[in-house]
Amino acid sequence: MQHIPVTSSDLNSVGYDPTSQTLEIQFNSGGVYQYFGVPSNIYEGLMTAPSHGKYFHAYIKNNYSWRKL
Repeated sequence: MQHIPVTSSDLNSVGYDPTSQTLEIQFNSGGVYQYFGVPSNIYEGLMTAPSHGKYFHAYIKNNYSWRKL
């Protein structure tokens, strides 16, 4: 999955597969996580948010099933 670098104190880069609605986030700590069933509007909101980290914590974390890669 292709990632787009983001400027954030928490997130390093973000990838998204609209077909499977899988969001993949690489954190600055080095961990890579996949979140499942994420609609495209949530991905778009993350990418356009003034704070990627705050958006992630408000709308993605604890709202979707996930796995660590």
